[in-house]
Amino acid sequence: MTTSFQTNPVALKDLMRECHEGKLQLPDFQRGWVWDQDRIIDLLASISEGFPVGALMTLDASGEVSFAARPVEGAPSPVKPLEAYLMDGQQRMTSLYQSTFAPNPVATKTAKKRAIKVHFYFDIRAALNPDIARSEAVIAVPEDRIIRENFGRKVKLDLSCEKYEFDALHFPIDRIFDENKWQISAAQWMAQDLTARQEKWELINRFTQEIVNNFTSYHVPVIKLGKDTSRAAVCLVFEKVNTGGKPLDAFELVTAMYASDEFHLRDDWKARRQRLIAQKVLAKIEPVEFLQVISLLYTKERRDEAISQGAEPPAISATRNSLLQVPLIAYKKWADKVEAGYVTAAKFLHSLKIFNSRDLPYRTQLVPLAAILAELGSAWENDAVRQKLMKWYWCGVFGELYGSAVESRFALDVRDFTLWVKDDAVEPRTVQRASFEEKRLRTLRSRLSAAYKGVNALLMKAGAEDFKSGQPYDQTVFFDENVDIHHIFPEAWCKSQKIEPAVYNSIVNKTPLTSGTNRMLGGVAPSIYLGRLIKGNRSNPPLASDRLSTILKSHEIDEILLASDDFTSFMNTRRSALLAMIEAAMGKDAVRESILPVSQEDDHYEDEELEETA
Repeated sequence: MTTSFQTNPVALKDLMRECHEGKLQLPDFQRGWVWDQDRIIDLLASISEGFPVGALMTLDASGEVSFAARPVEGAPSPVKPLEAYLMDGQQRMTSLYQSTFAPNPVATKTAKKRAIKVHFYFDIRAALNPDIARSEAVIAVPEDRIIRENFGRKVKLDLSCEKYEFDALHFPIDRIFDENKWQISAAQWMAQDLTARQEKWELINRFTQEIVNNFTSYHVPVIKLGKDTSRAAVCLVFEKVNTGGKPLDAFELVTAMYASDEFHLRDDWKARRQRLIAQKVLAKIEPVEFLQVISLLYTKERRDEAISQGAEPPAISATRNSLLQVPLIAYKKWADKVEAGYVTAAKFLHSLKIFNSRDLPYRTQLVPLAAILAELGSAWENDAVRQKLMKWYWCGVFGELYGSAVESRFALDVRDFTLWVKDDAVEPRTVQRASFEEKRLRTLRSRLSAAYKGVNALLMKAGAEDFKSGQPYDQTVFFDENVDIHHIFPEAWCKSQKIEPAVYNSIVNKTPLTSGTNRMLGGVAPSIYLGRLIKGNRSNPPLASDRLSTILKSHEIDEILLASDDFTSFMNTRRSALLAMIEAAMGKDAVRESILPVSQEDDHYEDEELEETA
């Protein structure tokens, strides 16, 4: 990735004029930003002493990269053609334009983040006093240019007209580049009482020479990116220099590029997101992810066309650079299909008993899933296709393949799955490379883990019923009864038996239960709470022993071991049962280990997951 640039000093006055006329504007992806008044004061003080305040960066607006642009905050509607985008230096240019060039008050905020509007002045005597810090000579006055005290009852400083400014020897910084007119008025004011005002006139002259001239002669180094700068380079450059505020993402850049064609991507996305998040499992969907799905389908379409014509096929891609290459016509073509793909993805996940974004093993896996389903259309309802989709999905979850380096995997998934639908022998690489080790069940303790969430979903999919109510966990029960994953051998009991947290917090000792059932279990031994379930009470009808046996079996729980409070045997037996469920879901054998006594496990296993995404 190469780009041409040059660095030249540009007069601050010329930069202000370019902002005012609209020759220099902000690209639309630049967010609004307000510096507090203390930072603006420090900036003005630095320039008044001729100190450097950093370089700016601009991009030639006549090149391939075209953004919607907007004037610097406070500037009027442009009167000159746009020549360059301001890529870096928005805060400095905005603060300087509003405080030195615009007649309107500066929109800023106090140190306590309270929004205010002020005008900035130099106290001329203080500015010329070498014993006073220059920043202390810059004062902010209210919008009406009057400082009051005693709860507004007393005027401390009135600068509401030029005469009062001359009397108080306070210079309005918004006239710094038009100082000669202010000085002419000051000369006329002085002429009315030459003797009495001679000393003030001398101070005004010194101020012009020592302070004002530093502004009018001040030059800012400007790095000018040439018109041949690529979109990817623009994004990379901006990311490197954008040290404040929210980091720039590809969505902001694409939004600005589409806006140059009068398409409002942000509004389009807002409407789509409102429809999508009606499905709670899609509640955390991000706009960049939506663009990634479109990029996958767009680049795959181009690849398929190239192959059909015998040309060199381009890569399928969802990288940031590829997102910036998606033309508006492609977005419009695929957006509705991608939205439908996400809706279908939610249906598919519901069928796997994944109802909530919190319980989604990998949000990243939604990207290839939505792309695959958008391309499949109604074909996904074919049973053979659904079986393959489930196998691919669970291989991704239990192979823990979507925690890092996901963009290349997205491309492989989209490429491979279509081929697999047509030819059973062509398994996707995600399916081929997925593997699960039995010992992993010992270290799955955190709900941040994809495989941890996967086990919970598999249990509900297999028909797990609530201990107390006997209800299966459909979507209504899941949300109405607040289903979550809870300990089978309660934590309090495990602690009383001196069992290590690393052991009892394993997924092997957990299962989906309603919040009410979990409270009923309490911290007692399983043999005690099983007795409560069979006996019942006023609020809980008794359970027949054979019904309770069926319920426990739906959770892959050995009733005899649970009733005898045999924790060690329970853990080993259930681990084997859960492993069999995982193998069935993945359609392949796991890597087995010799069964170790529970007391020996864990020192050599990782306590935290390394490649997991919340």
